[in-house]
Amino acid sequence: MKTNPIVTVICLCYNQARWVEEAVASVLNQTYQNIQIIIADDASTDDSATIIEKIKAHHPQVEILLFTKNEGNCKAFNKAFKHAKGDYLIDFSVDDVMMPNRIEKQVDFFQTLDASFGVVFTDAEYIDADGAFLRVHYDYLFKKGLLTRVPVGDVYRSVVSTYFIASPTMMVKKEVFDELGGYDESLTYEDFDFWVRSSRNWNYGFLNYISTKIRRSGKSMSSGWYKVGDKQLHSTYIVCRKAILLNRDEDDVKALLKRIRYELRQSIFSGNSNEAKLFYGLLVELNRVRNSDRMLNVLNKLGLPLNGVRDFYHRMRFR
Repeated sequence: MKTNPIVTVICLCYNQARWVEEAVASVLNQTYQNIQIIIADDASTDDSATIIEKIKAHHPQVEILLFTKNEGNCKAFNKAFKHAKGDYLIDFSVDDVMMPNRIEKQVDFFQTLDASFGVVFTDAEYIDADGAFLRVHYDYLFKKGLLTRVPVGDVYRSVVSTYFIASPTMMVKKEVFDELGGYDESLTYEDFDFWVRSSRNWNYGFLNYISTKIRRSGKSMSSGWYKVGDKQLHSTYIVCRKAILLNRDEDDVKALLKRIRYELRQSIFSGNSNEAKLFYGLLVELNRVRNSDRMLNVLNKLGLPLNGVRDFYHRMRFR
């Protein structure tokens, strides 16, 4: 392995003028020095581009891409990825903040792993729009009973069935992205698809360390999950269809069925009837329809307004 590999940090920005300076400063101030920084602004309508140009003026080593047309997260990343020179990559949103030794720790950890490992991820801290502490990622998942251990190694079944990785904490070998051809630009969001496709051929390593402060501002993509008309749901359906072709054995299928049934319930109780039909269709296609699935399908056909039920449950369960 190289002793001082280049790490490319692709900083994606869209209307994040309020936080972009702090975010980029957290990359510039890393204890690890061999870093290529690319800032890609996806045609922001606020002052983001002006601030990015000022950053470039003070730090000439920073590369900037200012798109005149909004491309969406996946396509914007892929355009920036074409300029990447690093052995490792970090997809970094400019409303988040890196801990000063994040890159050094992740590079060092990669050096301890064998060549089968393509991704390293860590714990994270969530902050609000003003930077105030909200919670710690794995503390929350363990406390709510959503996770009992952090999966490592071959995580394919785990990522297909269950959300557990804080994607902003990932460092990825460039050859993983090369193999995948970058992100799938037909999708509204990238991480579920990336996890599923990459984990089929690469192992994942977990570093038990808070590397990143992830901002929950109310404007992030995650804040739109399971709203009526949520386009991300359709992307999730597409990834589930991909997983059908990637599955190798019955345990893989069981993992996917868990995901499909979860998304079916969420679709129905969030008022996303069309996506509910699609997820139920996957169960039919796989010939794995249970009586409980049929009942959910009838409930979906009734078209009852169930958003309030879901909201109440989530307030009680996940607050």
